[in-house]
Amino acid sequence: MIKRNLLVMGLAVLLSACGFQLRGTGTNELAIKELNLTARDAYGATVKQLRGSLENSGVRLGSGAPYTLDLVDERASQRTASYSGSARSAEYELTNALQYEIRGQNNLSLLNDKIEVQKVYVHDANNLTGSDQEAAQVRREMRNELVQRMMLRLQQITPAELDKLQVAANARAKAEADAAAEAQRVMDSTPRQSPIQIPNQ
Repeated sequence: MIKRNLLVMGLAVLLSACGFQLRGTGTNELAIKELNLTARDAYGATVKQLRGSLENSGVRLGSGAPYTLDLVDERASQRTASYSGSARSAEYELTNALQYEIRGQNNLSLLNDKIEVQKVYVHDANNLTGSDQEAAQVRREMRNELVQRMMLRLQQITPAELDKLQVAANARAKAEADAAAEAQRVMDSTPRQSPIQIPNQ
């Protein structure tokens, strides 16, 4: 018994040392400690759920944060995946897509990407109420997965990485501003031709 307990403890230490974690027991802590969260649908279910996940992970949310996570667009679509022989039931493929952007100082875009979740459910024409309830449940599960994937993306981002992206964004913005100023200078210094006047006959 003692040997078995020692073996189990040894395996647990070994697995934890190499980074292994049981599902649901890992930490959700983010390297980013302060964030502004915005969304096109500020009162939508996704942004509310993500806000709760961020706060539970120790992230302070507020407009004064150095970086902004903007949920730019969220779209839900549905298509028929297959029909049954009697055409009374069909499989539907549901898709939820979330496009997001992280902005830094001067509202400059640092990175943007999209998360997409797909699931299939069976719609039974003989049981419309049950099928509708199942579709709603699948949509809730998909939203949960979207939020979990968003949190995983954020866990992979460090303030140091965002600082590098900010430097690159500042350089791009300065280059664009300098190019626009030079174009304006050239335009201003180019003599403008007076309109041709036709003498009166």
